[in-house]
Amino acid sequence: MWQSLFESLVDSPSDRRFTVLAVALDEPEAARPWIEAARPTYPCLIDRTHHVADLYNLVNVPQAVWIDEHGRIVRPPEIAGSNDGFRQVNRATGAVPEAVLAERVRIKTQYMDAVRDWVLLGAASANALDAEHAAARLELPREAASEAHARFRLGMHLLREGEADEAAAQMAEASRLNPDSWAMWRQAARKDQRGLASGPEFWARVDALGERPYYEPADIAVGK
Repeated sequence: MWQSLFESLVDSPSDRRFTVLAVALDEPEAARPWIEAARPTYPCLIDRTHHVADLYNLVNVPQAVWIDEHGRIVRPPEIAGSNDGFRQVNRATGAVPEAVLAERVRIKTQYMDAVRDWVLLGAASANALDAEHAAARLELPREAASEAHARFRLGMHLLREGEADEAAAQMAEASRLNPDSWAMWRQAARKDQRGLASGPEFWARVDALGERPYYEPADIAVGK
């Protein structure tokens, strides 16, 4: 969806140039097939140590941050065009209800329309937040998040050095210290044949949320 949006806006007026900067919070070998399948013409980075996640307090994917031409955050990190419909999937067959698929398309379209509106209207867009309102929405990381990221990076280093058991211990402690970070947990979790952490451990973690959302809905103004 980002490639389509990028292509539609790449020829916008020079004072409203727009680009997408995608960051994969994963290992290169895990991210490569997805990047190659998307065939993006915008920059794609791979952040194996979650440095960007640490800087912006990113805890899940897909999350997006809107940054204007002056380097100011216009919208802090938020879920970008996804919702919790996946929780209604038939776990035995993988079937997704038609209503869930339709709602997924609606949410994605709504978010892409909001980005397009911002690119074309700038600060006049209903979804462009001024500095005060952007700051008010900014969620600060948990107090232990810095230690969690340090342990995560240590775990990644140990893994590359062949110290699998110690690496797993550091990764587990990182997730304990920062349980909101699904991205951190996901990179250390067991993957399926598609390279996704979507097995029993993932679903157990999702079920443990109870009524809490996996994807906190983005507050997008529609039709304004």
